[in-house]
Amino acid sequence: QVQLVESGGGLVQPGGSLRLSCAASGSIFSINLMAWYRQAPGNERELVARITSGDNTVYADSVKGRFTISRDNAKNTVYLQMNSLKLEDTAVYYCSANVKVRVGYPDTNWWGQGTQVTVSS
Repeated sequence: QVQLVESGGGLVQPGGSLRLSCAASGSIFSINLMAWYRQAPGNERELVARITSGDNTVYADSVKGRFTISRDNAKNTVYLQMNSLKLEDTAVYYCSANVKVRVGYPDTNWWGQGTQVTVSS
């Protein structure tokens, strides 16, 4: 069993910054892909950014230049630094990880419970 716990959400004014963290724990041999998704009311869940174990990153066009994803493999933790926040960044942000629980086993996908980010003046 693997648990992902997000933290760092909250209320921020437009133009402000927040840093989200997501720590994975449990039966973990290695973690390949880690990612942040978000879902605003009435919208589908969308990819915000993802990062491989080799630090290759991909960003949604809407956040390029404003958000930065990073990870600490020793801590099984992924971060999302969000700068220049806009009203449209308001959403529940979810962490996702592709985890290998044992050598020779296939990766399995796990999700956190989500953390609310609200951008409002």
